[in-house]
Order: sequence, then C-alpha cells, then structure tokens
Amino acid sequence: MISKALILLPFAYLLGSVPWGVILTRIFGDVDVRAAGSKNIGAHNVFRVAGKRLGLMTLVGDLLKGAIPVLVGISWLGVSDWKGEALVCLLALLTFAGHLFPVFLGFKGGKGVATAAGCFLVMSPLVFLVCVLVYVLILCCWGYSSAGSLSASAILPGAIWVGTHSIPMTVCAFIMALAIFVRHADNIKRLLEGTEHPSLRS
Repeated sequence: MISKALILLPFAYLLGSVPWGVILTRIFGDVDVRAAGSKNIGAHNVFRVAGKRLGLMTLVGDLLKGAIPVLVGISWLGVSDWKGEALVCLLALLTFAGHLFPVFLGFKGGKGVATAAGCFLVMSPLVFLVCVLVYVLILCCWGYSSAGSLSASAILPGAIWVGTHSIPMTVCAFIMALAIFVRHADNIKRLLEGTEHPSLRS
C-alpha cells in the first residue's frame, strides 16, 4: 500500500494543479481569466468573463480533477480500515491543495469549491447532493454564488460525520471547509458590507 501511495500522492497534487480555467480560456477564448472579473481561475469567474460554455467546461474539469484521484485511491488502495480512509483523504487534500497552490501557476490558484466537491462526490455521493442542494437554494434565494459556496462548505463537515461516521473524512471535510472560508475572505467582507456582486443579476 505504501508504494502505491507514493505514486498516487504526487499524481493527486499535479492533477489538482491543472488550471482548467486558464487552459480553456486560452484555447477557446480571448481573455486571461487571471486578469478579468474577480481574477479567480475557477468556474464562476470563467462563466462571468468567458461565457457559459467555458464556465461549464471549467466546472466539469475542476470536479473531475477532484474526483479522479479519490476514485483511483479507493479502487487501488481500498478503504477497508481507517488507514485506507486516511490515505484516500490525504489524496483528496493533496488534490485540493494543488488547486489552491498550483505548481503550474506559481502556487497562485483558486478557491477550491469545485475540486472539493469532486472529492466528496466520490467519498459520499449523498453528502455531495445535500451540499449541492444547499448551494442551489442559497443561490436562488439570495443570488450570491459565494454565499452558496460558503453555506455548503459550512455544513460539509457535519454532513460527512452524520453520513459516514468516519473521522478521517470528517477531518478532511473540516480542513477543506476552513480553507474555502479563508479563500473567500474578500467575498465574506463584501457580503457583510452589501457590496458583493450578485451572480444571478449580473
């Protein structure tokens, strides 16, 4: 198991580092997503500055780069005990860290919401669905994608604990949720001040 983990851990980080928002807007668009809108490389900013098609493609890419290492880890390493769960969670965290601190962009990455979602889509599809529903509900009621992301992240650790009773997965969820909140510090400030850009009324 250790030898397999040594192969999968760098793979997870490198895959997480792939900046789909930058790649897709360079190939199919005429804008540098890092210099437009919120200057974030994630799907929401790509959607805003480069259109729905590239935004959706970026979302799928970021979801997949979260899901693939976890799926490979579960299939190859197994999760028969807490050690297996811990290794899979480590893969998820490295993938997530790759998105936040991508080696290909000088360690300046995105906020990690879609990549985290991809990880938990595999680890607990039911919890993933609950978080998506929370995101959609908040977005539809208040019109702010950032508020939806923060709300879904806030319930993630508790939902994972209720859904799996796994300590490694719950710790993993807590770390990701905390990092997402830190990455959304500016959004939180704007939400409190009432100056956040409404996602559904752009």
